[in-house]
Amino acid sequence: MKVQLKKLTDTAILPSRGSDSAAGYDLSADISSDVIIKPHETKLIGTGISVAIPDGYFGGVYARSGLSLREGLRPANCTGVIDSDYRGEIKVSLHNDSNEARTISPQERIAQLVIMPYLEVAFDEVSELNDTIRGTGGFGSTG
Repeated sequence: MKVQLKKLTDTAILPSRGSDSAAGYDLSADISSDVIIKPHETKLIGTGISVAIPDGYFGGVYARSGLSLREGLRPANCTGVIDSDYRGEIKVSLHNDSNEARTISPQERIAQLVIMPYLEVAFDEVSELNDTIRGTGGFGSTG
């Protein structure tokens, strides 16, 4: 699949995969100087790129496992969604879950982008739903 991409700045880094089988494409910070994220603070970091995701797909923005594990940094909304009709800059809202200030440097890899299909549905309002064994049991109800 081809996805059109536009660099919005000369310093933007094209997304890249860490291995041939990686599902995610690393997104890099397009910033001119270091950004400090204080403990339990969130900062919006631009990537300097925009994309044209094909209809029927969306871009999921996920944490980079290494950055999350070592630095305690993750997207604030846990998973960002880039719709196929969005043409603005991809930005990552990075949250610092740690108790120490963290530094994001220019061109540092900050998240990963996964292009995925989705199903378009039509909701049909009804007065009753069919019964199941689980029924209305919520979190933890199945053991």
